[in-house]
Amino acid sequence: MAEINEQLLRSVIAEVLKEMQQEKPDQQVEFKATPTTPAASSDWFQPIGVAKPGTSSDEVVIAVAPAFADSQITNIVGIDHKDIIRQVIAGIEEEGLKARVVKVYRSSDVAFVAVEGDQLSGSGVCVSLQSKGTSIIHQKDLQPLSNLELFPQAPLITLETYRAIGKNAAKYAKGESPNPVPMMNDQMARPKYQALSALLHIKETKHVVVGKPADEIAIRL
Repeated sequence: MAEINEQLLRSVIAEVLKEMQQEKPDQQVEFKATPTTPAASSDWFQPIGVAKPGTSSDEVVIAVAPAFADSQITNIVGIDHKDIIRQVIAGIEEEGLKARVVKVYRSSDVAFVAVEGDQLSGSGVCVSLQSKGTSIIHQKDLQPLSNLELFPQAPLITLETYRAIGKNAAKYAKGESPNPVPMMNDQMARPKYQALSALLHIKETKHVVVGKPADEIAIRL
């Protein structure tokens, strides 16, 4: 895992530096031994138009950040975005509700992605996902920096946790008060992944489009 993380870190650094030097094409930055992260295969994740506010109280919106399933296709520890979406949807459907996926472009901040998502949700409840894996459950009557549940340590979020996040979001949408999703605690996770987390956020922020409305996403799993 350490070697994989080092390769990913090198790749992200190279991409960020290249983008910063676009005005100086003669100055190239590269790590020849490390391939860059491939572009996403979009066969399972297709924008189908501007997302409209939902009218069904039994839906939960999953709002993803601008680089999700695009320039980034896995979270910070290599879990595929497709698998993450699959598990969140499964958790929502296990509670008898419907999941709807939208992609937010106006912000790369997980809280503000959630705010746009819950405004589109028929139930008013949204699961927000950054590309690096950070997640929150939010409700539209809450302030942006308040939330129902927060999952800030992306390296510790497993696929089982993403499924539980979907289940709890659906329970909130039904008016229940579930126990918070249990999370592992590792005090070393933050210092270990802090630099990579910051670089991935920089990459995500480069895909922000000011004023662009969210897209409705067709998911094929």
